Amino acid sequence: MIYDFIVVGHGLAGAILAETLRSRGNKVLVIDEPKANSASRVAAGLLNPVAGKRFAKSWLADMFVPAADAFYDALESRFGKELFFHKPIYKIFSTIEEQNTWMAKSAGDAFNDYISATYTQTINQPGIEDPFGGIMIEKGGFLHVYEMLDLLTEDLLQQNLMLPERFEMKELELTEEGVNYKTIKAKHLVFCEGYQVIHNPYFAWLPLQPTKGEVLEVQTEQNFSPECIYNKGVYVVPEGAGRFIIGATYDWRNPDEEITELAAGELSEKFRQITTKEFEVTGHWAGIRPAVRDRKPLAGTHPNYKQLSVFNGMGSKGVLMAPYLSQHFADALAGQTELMPDIHISRYFSLYYDYIKHQNLQL
Repeated sequence: MIYDFIVVGHGLAGAILAETLRSRGNKVLVIDEPKANSASRVAAGLLNPVAGKRFAKSWLADMFVPAADAFYDALESRFGKELFFHKPIYKIFSTIEEQNTWMAKSAGDAFNDYISATYTQTINQPGIEDPFGGIMIEKGGFLHVYEMLDLLTEDLLQQNLMLPERFEMKELELTEEGVNYKTIKAKHLVFCEGYQVIHNPYFAWLPLQPTKGEVLEVQTEQNFSPECIYNKGVYVVPEGAGRFIIGATYDWRNPDEEITELAAGELSEKFRQITTKEFEVTGHWAGIRPAVRDRKPLAGTHPNYKQLSVFNGMGSKGVLMAPYLSQHFADALAGQTELMPDIHISRYFSLYYDYIKHQNLQL
């Protein structure tokens, strides 16, 4: 069989892209080495349309949010399992200055679809520390990423559409018709390797920064409201029965997958600034995100090898971005549209030519 696409990597981006390509009738083979602590599998799966200390509406949120809702709804219907949990996000003001910043920023109507309430003083919710109030963000929520990946992996395995093994670059051969990998032929190959792309000889020139993130699982002494996600320096995602996921740290200096006491202490302290409840740490995980210097994803076809593409670099916003961008990228691969310049790897082609020049000098 000749596949239309080989997708290398089955984290969040690769899984959603493979599912999107398959939904369009393409023959897709996924190659991925199972890994329990990949960044996608340890992530809390947060979708937040308004983020950051500057209260910026997430890039292209008006397009990304409905596309994400539609994609996850379709998966839930297909598998008969709830995967995405719609929850408002209570963004707590840390200081009166932060409150004032928001009041000035919200004067326009850009946030009308996303902010349901602004509080200038505490909402008096038991267990919550919010002396300066906050804002209630709508259209947010969280995805059980690991459950989605497990369901899609099992589906691929049952149909013999996944090789659960490490991709061996030395086995890849580029041909006029596409690519050969061992005994497999495909018209096109897309790398969705996350931070591992830094070791990929075809795309190592991309400015991707591996960034370690650590999260905690905590159990509170008494369940406070699980009806919303809390955000104040960290996110607090309710998992039910007093259990919460707290995260995440950002560490680009030590991009390994080892959990640290330093991160545990930082996350615990920030959680104590949100709640007066006592809690116990019951889990601790680390993963490495593929972050990009301009905070925009990386997608596109290699400048010299048209059989190869990359779809990567969504960092901590993959749950929000990947459904829409997978559709957009699939359209581009089919020749139905041009990739938007903000995500196209052509913005970094100068780095590729510098990389080639350096490689030639070494030879």
